[in-house]
Amino acid sequence: MATANLSRKSGVIVGDDVHKLFKYAQANKFAIPAINVTSSSTVVASLEAARDKKAPIILQMSQGGAAYFAGKGVANDKQQASIAGAVAGAHYIRSVAACYEIPVILHTDHCAKKLLPWLDGMMDADEAYFKEHGEPLFSSHMIDLSEEEVDFNIQTTAKYLKRAQPMKQEIGITGGEEDGVNNEEVDNNALYTQPEDIYNIHKTLSAISPYFSIAAGFGNVHGVYKPGNVKLHPELLGKHQAYVKEQTGSKDDKPAFLVFHGGSGSSKAEYIEAISHGVVKVNLDTDLQYAYLTGIRDYVLKKKDYIMSQVGNPEGEDKPNKKYFDPRVWVREGEKTMSARVQEGLVDFNTANQL
Repeated sequence: MATANLSRKSGVIVGDDVHKLFKYAQANKFAIPAINVTSSSTVVASLEAARDKKAPIILQMSQGGAAYFAGKGVANDKQQASIAGAVAGAHYIRSVAACYEIPVILHTDHCAKKLLPWLDGMMDADEAYFKEHGEPLFSSHMIDLSEEEVDFNIQTTAKYLKRAQPMKQEIGITGGEEDGVNNEEVDNNALYTQPEDIYNIHKTLSAISPYFSIAAGFGNVHGVYKPGNVKLHPELLGKHQAYVKEQTGSKDDKPAFLVFHGGSGSSKAEYIEAISHGVVKVNLDTDLQYAYLTGIRDYVLKKKDYIMSQVGNPEGEDKPNKKYFDPRVWVREGEKTMSARVQEGLVDFNTANQL
């Protein structure tokens, strides 16, 4: 059971518990889906799915998703909306997560160089929370400097890793676009991280802390693309692990925690092979956005004649329609379809029934 060695069995977990859960995932060949959440509604949909499938889950906020949590009407010229939204979302998730009786990793996603002030603000909140509770507000953060030079990427992440733990580290380039990280025009060869780079990251960061993971590029991109347009090579991840093991003299066949970005649209076989090489986290976003829409879309189409006015429908001109247009009704339909798609990911990644 995944929670056997965890000090906290349910709710948001941090530090050693996150590390132990990742090691357990590698040993038992499953990965934990990382779900981009933008509201209490998407949080609920994700938590329900994990509870019903008896699985751990990662809930993460991007800079844009965090700003949405605060409200689209809030200025964000200094990342104030993204900071406030991320902190508010984190407190909300901490408040409700334990109700679902599953372990939850609370994470932030894709912080590019221009967004580092967002990370600084969240880490200020981490430190304040730590002073009061003895643990950071967030389980982890991810710095995405894949558009920058490799040395800058590693040294900047090392600086943040020294400030607070655990810290998430990504290396390599992704060939799609998410929240302003756009590498669509890069040489295709740059989509594949080299084993020497992975070792360099591992060597530098492991000297600071064991709490880091690496998103190595193996042809993965963000978004959903037509079959044949993207050439994934998850076997490269196995070579990365072997190289790190050789260089470090580790007895562990999977010395690095690896992350699969751009998971939407990939085949189950690609997931399984990547997981076999030590991937512990798979990002899911695009598929879930569409899944959330479908529930609301289908409800609106089905109930169209009941939501055109507050009173009057096919059952009578004086019949009230409140029970049809109440947001709790149609928003819930989006939660149901999103939750079903999260459950599908939990099955695909072998995360289901690990608790």
